[in-house]
Amino acid sequence: MRRARERRGRPGRPGRSGGSADGGSGRPTRRAPPTTVAVVLERTAVLLGVGVAPASAWRHLARSEGHALVAAVAERVGAAAARGTPVSVALLAALETQPFAAVPHGSRTDREWRQVACAWRVAEQSGAPLADCLRSFARALRQSEEVRREVEVALAGPRAAARIVLGLPVVGLLFSLGSGVDAGAVLVSPLGVACLVGGGALVAAARAWNARLVRGAVPRGDVPGLRLELLAVALAGGGSWQGAVALVARAVEECLVDGPSADDRGAAVLDLSRRAGAPAAELLRAAAAEERLEAATTARSAAARLGSTLMLPLGACVLPAFLLVGVVPLVAALVSSTAGDL
Repeated sequence: MRRARERRGRPGRPGRSGGSADGGSGRPTRRAPPTTVAVVLERTAVLLGVGVAPASAWRHLARSEGHALVAAVAERVGAAAARGTPVSVALLAALETQPFAAVPHGSRTDREWRQVACAWRVAEQSGAPLADCLRSFARALRQSEEVRREVEVALAGPRAAARIVLGLPVVGLLFSLGSGVDAGAVLVSPLGVACLVGGGALVAAARAWNARLVRGAVPRGDVPGLRLELLAVALAGGGSWQGAVALVARAVEECLVDGPSADDRGAAVLDLSRRAGAPAAELLRAAAAEERLEAATTARSAAARLGSTLMLPLGACVLPAFLLVGVVPLVAALVSSTAGDL
């Protein structure tokens, strides 16, 4: 009996950040976002840089990781790598179970991990030093994440304004019902039903339009300059540039279903390196940084324009919906009451 009371009196063991309960209160909590891929890569690069084997590095990461989902992926990769499976293959196999499907922005997190698998495969097959390659790729991921967060902050105001504006038709409906005129009778008439259906359709169209505008302003897809970074990794192994191009193309096809297509920028940089005798890897990373800068400028410009473009659904959909559900029934009720008095 005493032991049972002691066990009941002990505080519960705190769960990892991927848990779903709030301190034993029984109320579910919103899942915490997983540790960013750039942070995990930087930790891995440090471990590899001091001579830790890849399999052991992933196991150490699994034991020290605070997010349960990332720890589970690291544990699976470490166990498979200890059996002799290449890390890139083990990572892709772990991602096939869709471990991040239930977390915020899970598809984006899954995509970033697949890019890591792609970079790791290029490093494995080219013989490039893993620690340096992972540090470079982590910097690229971190820069992209910083731009994405800046854009999210810039979009917070326009999003809030759009949500408020979408409530105008409801305000109009309540106003017409509380105006003292028998607008409720008009709303149940064929004219009122048509107004409600039309107003609802316009609000739905405005919501879809707003969502599309916001999606267009948020950066999506792979890290800008991904192929250039992968080419730099492949050339760091000491192979020829023809072999590096073929290796990157094969890795992108195997690891990323709809990866970035080859462009002329990488070929131009390699041609410059061959003609001038300059280090190709440094030129490629400089070109990748320039591509990320261009993508960041485009994203910031799109976020700045969104405040004005969100006025288009307001004028084209929300205001007509307000008139349909708030003004037309009120006017019809007034006309009907006036005609009845006459």
